[in-house]
Amino acid sequence: MKGLLVFLSLMLVGAPTHAGLPASVADALKNAGIPQQSVAVYVQAVDSDSPILSDNADKSLNPASVMKLVTTNAALELLTPIYRWKTEVYKNGSVKNGVLDGDLIIKGYGDPSFKAQEFWRLLMSLQQAGVKQIKGDFVIDKTVFEKNADDINTFDDETWRAYNATPSAFLVNGRSTSFKFSVGEGDINIDQEFELPELQIINNMILKQGDCGAWRNDMRYVVNTFDNRATVTFSGSYTPDCGEKYLELSIFDDEKYAFYTFKKLWRELGGKFDGALKVQATPATAIKVIEQASDPLGYVVRDINKWSNNLMARQLLLTMAVENSGAPATEAKGSEAVKIWLASKGLRFDELVIENGSGLSRVERISAEHLGQMLVSAYHGAVMPELLASMPILSKDGTVIGRLKDSLSNGRAHLKTGSLNGVNAIAGYVLDANGHRHVLVMMVNHAKASASRTAQDALIEWVHQQP
Repeated sequence: MKGLLVFLSLMLVGAPTHAGLPASVADALKNAGIPQQSVAVYVQAVDSDSPILSDNADKSLNPASVMKLVTTNAALELLTPIYRWKTEVYKNGSVKNGVLDGDLIIKGYGDPSFKAQEFWRLLMSLQQAGVKQIKGDFVIDKTVFEKNADDINTFDDETWRAYNATPSAFLVNGRSTSFKFSVGEGDINIDQEFELPELQIINNMILKQGDCGAWRNDMRYVVNTFDNRATVTFSGSYTPDCGEKYLELSIFDDEKYAFYTFKKLWRELGGKFDGALKVQATPATAIKVIEQASDPLGYVVRDINKWSNNLMARQLLLTMAVENSGAPATEAKGSEAVKIWLASKGLRFDELVIENGSGLSRVERISAEHLGQMLVSAYHGAVMPELLASMPILSKDGTVIGRLKDSLSNGRAHLKTGSLNGVNAIAGYVLDANGHRHVLVMMVNHAKASASRTAQDALIEWVHQQP
């Protein structure tokens, strides 16, 4: 019996590489009109030293959002899962009878998960510390991150979409407004999930009957910005079959969004303020009043990977830059931190290009083989539980919810997806029918890449069916 176990173990470790793509995968690619030379595939058991499938795996390709696996894995190891961002509040003036005779200063350190409820808690703590009225201005200190001269540039022509927002050392709600669409009493309702009085909705939508389908194709919006307010005009049609749908837009820059949120929350808490917004470094005369910590990184990475949050991933790369090289952080410093970390693990990826760490990039590159090797290494690392838990569960949640729901592989894979025009990718871990875990990577760079999902699903099922 012992000899048999040793033999089986050696067979698993020394399993030969599959010659060419599985027929089901190759056929799906052919039917989609995608040539195999535009596809890279890599599959390796986590307890093996070599892949069971490798095809074009050494090609340097654009991974789209699958690059987030590199960023989050590096961050979990470099920062540790218990890392917390801080947000500091300073006063530059004296406080008497609840009145601050001077400026209130917020210094951010790049927290990617700082939402309105965290801001409310921070301001409540400030009031409990004795500040009820502010006679000076509201000052934001963003100096931990270097100001990006290209902040006004966007990835594509969807200028107002939330994924085009740029990083900030003090970021509230990802400076995104979530518009909720619903139907009630014969009308189409459009509401802000977190309502700011400076933003007005003009609803010109009409109700129609029929299937929901690609609902965004039936809707249009126009944004108009003014000095201290903005309007969003929605037109088109919406059907009751759609139920509730959401559209995330970044209407205000990070500074105005934070300022408007501060005024709303401060007023709701009963505080008084009539000052203006300033953006500058914290003066030496300022005194720290309170400090608030974020949720630990081990929690935050779930939002990044399960829902492929580009802005949070970019904030994370800049955080690694701060911790590795000091402030002010740049994306180049963050990229260097990741490459140094990889090299320390014996992983030297000469083709690796990290522009912002999110995959929302036309220049980021990695090979399927090297991404697969990193995932194998990660599986044997100390932060494997946190990385695995951050990834979407096949057919259950995140960006793979409902996918392969009638397959035996349902719920037996943790997979990160990525897509851009001309790019589609998937990577992660798949359990085979006997409970052995494999790393799977598939990247497609082709004009018809969006049609590769059937081939991806075929690869997942092929791995799951491995003996």
